[in-house]
Amino acid sequence: MSGLDPGDSRLIALFLDMMASERGAARNTLLAYGRDLAQASEWLAGGLGVADPSALAALAAHWSGLARASASRKASAVRQFLAFLASEGIRPDNPGRDLPVAMAARPLPKTLDPRHVERLFAALAVQLESNPGPRTLRLAALVELLYGSGLRASELVSLPRHVVRPGRGFIVLAGKGGKERLVPIGSRAEAAVAAYAAHIGVEERFLFASRGKHLTRLRLYQLVKELAASAGIPPDRVSPHVLRHAFATHLLEGGADLRTLQTLLGHADIATTQIYTHVASKALVDLVNSRHPLGAGRSAPRQPDDAGDSSPAGCGDA
Repeated sequence: MSGLDPGDSRLIALFLDMMASERGAARNTLLAYGRDLAQASEWLAGGLGVADPSALAALAAHWSGLARASASRKASAVRQFLAFLASEGIRPDNPGRDLPVAMAARPLPKTLDPRHVERLFAALAVQLESNPGPRTLRLAALVELLYGSGLRASELVSLPRHVVRPGRGFIVLAGKGGKERLVPIGSRAEAAVAAYAAHIGVEERFLFASRGKHLTRLRLYQLVKELAASAGIPPDRVSPHVLRHAFATHLLEGGADLRTLQTLLGHADIATTQIYTHVASKALVDLVNSRHPLGAGRSAPRQPDDAGDSSPAGCGDA
């Protein structure tokens, strides 16, 4: 944070330390907060820690030319920073409450139709039948865990060697921010992992070992794309994260509640999980538009004309 006022630099360091120790913020999150706060401090000539409402209004105006997502992220960092200073008694007020926040439109997560998931697993079954070697068994274990348990790519590739135990039905892992959560492992995934694990050396630390370390996220991404292509699905529609989204969306459509889904996905805030309700709602809207007689793009049902009406004469509405 060179170039900052020593006071701001110290306060930002205290804030980031709190984020790491009390909230378990991940390294990338801390780097993003530190970068945004440092830039805000520099623009305010080192006066971020003592900024008043007029200074913050000028800062918000300075951000007005940025993309909404960027402006929203920066405003959130400053608001949390100033709230921290007030809670610690470092300053008597918290003008950050009134800092305008540009609400970024949250895009709906990409997901897969269950029929496409079936095609993926059908293509996987063909590969297992024609070449049941370690590489294909590894691919089967990866895909079963991605779609069957909703793991993040980073969590999946770094799973320890013996984390999945036959008959246990779940694993406990440290997810985003180092927070532990229980993840259910279905019988299909257990069987796939067991078949693959028989080919792993006893000296390996990771379940998906590769060259003394673990499989990279990039390689996982490539493997999923290759499987999609073999299933006749455009590769740009499928990724490890899309399979995680499909896990969540299909569970919700099957009757899971949001709190359960939040726990399974490891979301710190249920607002993150609520995005899947919009995915489910969109599916319902699409269903009505495509199947209902008055849906968009469908003509209204033909009404019989008076001459062809075969109802008995003299009968009124029932």
